[in-house]
Amino acid sequence: MRYYFAPMEGLTDSIYRRAHHAHFSGIHSYHMPFMSPTVHRALTPREARELPRADSVSFRAVPQLLTKVPDDFLWAAEKCGELGYDEVNLNVGCPSGTVVAKGKGSGMLRDPDTLDRFLDEIFARAPLPISVKTRLGIEAPEEFPRLLEVFNRYPIRELTIHPRVRKQFYNGDVFMDSFRYALENSKLPLCYNGNIRTLSELKAFEAEFPQVEAIMIGRGLIGNPGMLTGTDAVTLEAFHDALLEEYMVVFNGSRNAMFRMKENWRHMILMFEGSEKLGKRLRKTTDIDEFRAIVAEIFHTLPLSSELRADW
Repeated sequence: MRYYFAPMEGLTDSIYRRAHHAHFSGIHSYHMPFMSPTVHRALTPREARELPRADSVSFRAVPQLLTKVPDDFLWAAEKCGELGYDEVNLNVGCPSGTVVAKGKGSGMLRDPDTLDRFLDEIFARAPLPISVKTRLGIEAPEEFPRLLEVFNRYPIRELTIHPRVRKQFYNGDVFMDSFRYALENSKLPLCYNGNIRTLSELKAFEAEFPQVEAIMIGRGLIGNPGMLTGTDAVTLEAFHDALLEEYMVVFNGSRNAMFRMKENWRHMILMFEGSEKLGKRLRKTTDIDEFRAIVAEIFHTLPLSSELRADW
């Protein structure tokens, strides 16, 4: 089984990926939060920082591209190839309102014919292999069979399916019947993504779907970074402190670094039993010294659960 770390904007940046790999194992590849290439044909300073040469890190990473313009996609894919990456991932699953309003992300699922023409253009000139991450549709899972017909026409390296529709965002049940339909009707290698929060849920999925060879995990790994191989408080604290120190350098100060770490704590706090009081204090503080003190108290006084609480 291959396990992928899902791309999560504002969380799994280059600093996070390096720190996670240094402290935890079990990840086959890290998928990067999406880049949105434009007609300007240049990486922004932030994009350049987030897209280092592939051989400059000791783990496999996959750039993700978000665009509805074939030429923009192809320019970015070529750039990724020049930097040594062996795959790019097309995002047609992002449910963000601003993204969908521009016809990108899951907005591309609204019109399968337009999506078909886009895929035809990029695969005709693709400089390196392309994988795709998708949802089932915009409003209802009944849209998915038509979309799968389109995907099946192309040599997609791997199709990652998040079995929700756009209007759900990340809430509500996943439509596993639609994923089963994909297993029966897809001509492509499939990867599953969605609602894998704990190791027991992961193992239950693998037992039910032994034919699936890849799973992408997002929030579950943010909450429990060592989900795949085991998490202990000492390693988790070392990982946290490494992240904080790196963010303090990159953000040129403690305040923004602290707020970035709070995004991680929204998920990690669910690993600690009886964390409600300290979690509330952590959310409210704006002082870095108090933040550090609360974090230390969490790590050194609260029992670490074997799995995330089901609070999300």
